[in-house]
Amino acid sequence: MESSKSPPSANVFGGFWGFLRRCLFYVLTLGPMPTHVAFIMDGNRRFTRIRKMETGAGHRAGLTSLMSALQYCYEMGITYVTVYAFSIDNFRRKPEEVEHVMNLMLEKLENLLEEESLVTKYGVRVNFWGNLRMLSEPVRLAIEKAMAATSANTGPVLSVCVAYTSTAEITHAVEESCRERLKAVQEGRSSVATLSVKDVERSLYTAGCPDPDVVIRTSGETRLSNFLLWQTSITHLQNPSVLWPGFSIRHLVWSILEYQRAQPYLEKRKRFNF
Repeated sequence: MESSKSPPSANVFGGFWGFLRRCLFYVLTLGPMPTHVAFIMDGNRRFTRIRKMETGAGHRAGLTSLMSALQYCYEMGITYVTVYAFSIDNFRRKPEEVEHVMNLMLEKLENLLEEESLVTKYGVRVNFWGNLRMLSEPVRLAIEKAMAATSANTGPVLSVCVAYTSTAEITHAVEESCRERLKAVQEGRSSVATLSVKDVERSLYTAGCPDPDVVIRTSGETRLSNFLLWQTSITHLQNPSVLWPGFSIRHLVWSILEYQRAQPYLEKRKRFNF
């Protein structure tokens, strides 16, 4: 009978690599660290085409890269991570591609709460932001289950933007704010009928979450593509040329170093609000 245990050499290498990683992250954390890192995971389809892989293989490889990036972020003490998983506009892609992404999401959601998962290990609270009514019922129910099961967790916060665009989020926030303001006026709780910026911010999906310190978009693209437009007025934008499935620890470490270089300037802008 074959043993399911890893060979000793693999265990030794894994332990040594873990030690080196902890040393590296310790040195990094001596400088200013971001509280909130957001990822636009761009390049999965190009990765598939370049390597002539079957449809959806790039998205599966990208999911592996995401799990590694999340682990590294949590090991560095980064409290909030947000990922742009699926735009409303992505529903216009080929039906078989959309179906594959949804099935992959459902598969991962079903594994999310397992004992060995990152969510369980680090006590992660999981949010999903977007128009979840656009998703199939199995995916929507799995999302609701994941959010309910992790709602009391006190560790890092993972927010997944799915069926999302920033303009849809802002529109939703304004509509919700108008309803609340109108109700308050009708009930005599307020005599002010106009909205304030704070009213809208309270109704954003991101309410209660700090704005991103860093947005990393892979594949070299320099567009935000309708992602967190309200929340990124003073955010360090980075555009590494690597496709998302190839995003690794060296790219993340370089991104943190770039943020640390820019952090004094960003803090100055925040302080004086310009």
